Amino acid sequence: MPCSQIDFAFLDSGTGGIPYMLALKEKSPSSSCVYLGDTAHFPYGEKSIQQIIDSSTQAVGLIISHWSPRTIVIACNTISVTALDALRKTFSDVPIVGTVPAIKLAAKVTRNKRIGFLATNAAVNHPYSARLVNDFASDCIVVSRGDPDLIEFIEHDLFTATEQQKLDAVKPAVDFFVNQGCDTIILGCTHFTHIARYIKEAAGTGVTIVDSREGVANQALRVEHQKSVQDSAPDSKGCPLDLSFFATAATPSQENEYKTLCANLGVKWGGVIHS
Repeated sequence: MPCSQIDFAFLDSGTGGIPYMLALKEKSPSSSCVYLGDTAHFPYGEKSIQQIIDSSTQAVGLIISHWSPRTIVIACNTISVTALDALRKTFSDVPIVGTVPAIKLAAKVTRNKRIGFLATNAAVNHPYSARLVNDFASDCIVVSRGDPDLIEFIEHDLFTATEQQKLDAVKPAVDFFVNQGCDTIILGCTHFTHIARYIKEAAGTGVTIVDSREGVANQALRVEHQKSVQDSAPDSKGCPLDLSFFATAATPSQENEYKTLCANLGVKWGGVIHS
């Protein structure tokens, strides 16, 4: 193994959670991070609850067997609201940090109490999301939209698309929320963080865009600090795997897409790994 142990391993069904890894790295440059996109089972947002649990369990097992991370970050709202409890029970020896929609933050920043919730169909329809709304935004009107087409665009077309194509891709979702009078839009799927600035540009100055990158990075670092206090952490500085993106499946054309993505984001393409 090239590194004795990775500090943080990130998991999503595709490329969506990479901005979450970059947000943590910006806060803690000395932390080593690796990312697995479970592209063999993309998209999770259109799967049943049991399929999401089974696929994410397999992916976390793959992460542990390859990198033995000190902390795992589920950089996916769909996995987190659906399978986080199951993953923590199955892999109780490793701290697992989840990502949930930034409904609490949206309720704090909205001015007119009308919030747009943009996510996968699985996250939009999950009772956990409804509980978040009830707990933190009960005085707001929350308008939800599952958008698998936009997620598909981000995963496969975004990094070779023109600026106009990116704006055209986000327009249906933005128009939907603006027409509903929403002054705040929650990016409830990590994929949408890749296009946050285009959503903001299309929505205009009167709309606030929120996501959970900041909160997830802070929580992951708190968890890692607690673990470091409990045991001695091996030195992972200079790890050649740091900021690497791996996939569980990729056709030759997809591999070229991922290489383009990595070049654009300053991330290393690690290749395809299997169980």
